[in-house]
Amino acid sequence: MSDNKNPTEHASLGDIISPEEQEAAQAANDNDALVQALAEVATLQAKSADLADQYLRAKADAENARRRAEDEVAKARKFGVESFADSLLPVVDSLEAGLAIADASAEQIREGAQATLRQLTAALERNKVVAINPAAGARFDPHQHQAISVVPAEQEANTVVTVLQKGYSIAERVLRPALVTVTAPK
Repeated sequence: MSDNKNPTEHASLGDIISPEEQEAAQAANDNDALVQALAEVATLQAKSADLADQYLRAKADAENARRRAEDEVAKARKFGVESFADSLLPVVDSLEAGLAIADASAEQIREGAQATLRQLTAALERNKVVAINPAAGARFDPHQHQAISVVPAEQEANTVVTVLQKGYSIAERVLRPALVTVTAPK
C-alpha cells in the first residue's frame, strides 16, 4: 500500500463546511443553550417564589399560634380564680345566714360553724387545696413541715411530736408548711 492518500480523506469538517455555515451552526448551538438556560432560570424563579410564599405562610402561622397562646394565658390569668371563687360563694352565704340569726344559741352557732367549715374544706379540696397535717410520729419532711421547736422525746429523732398549725398545698405545691415540733436527736 502506498502512503499516498486522497487529500479529501484528510480534510476536516471545517474544510467541508464554509465559515458562514460554521458561524450559523455555532449561533444555533448558542441559541439552544440560551433557551435552555432561560428555561432553568424561569423554573428556579418559580421554585424560589413558591418557597418564599411557603416561608411567609409558615411565619404567619407561627405568629398566629403565638398570639393565640398569649391570649389563652391572659384569659387563664384573668379567669383562673373564677372556679375557686365560685366554690367559695356557698361558704359566704352560710356565714351571712348564720350572722343573720340574732338570738342563736351557742349550740346552733357551733353546728353552723361546723357545717360551714365542712363546706369550706370541700370547696378547697375541689380546687386541689389539700391540708398538710402529719400524724404524731411521722417523719419530719422539710419540704412540707416547718419545725418550730425541738423537744426531747422517746420517739425516733426527727419525727413529728405535735402539729401547731396545719399546712396546705395546692396541686402538690406547698402554699404553707405545717408548723410542727420535732424530736431532738438522742
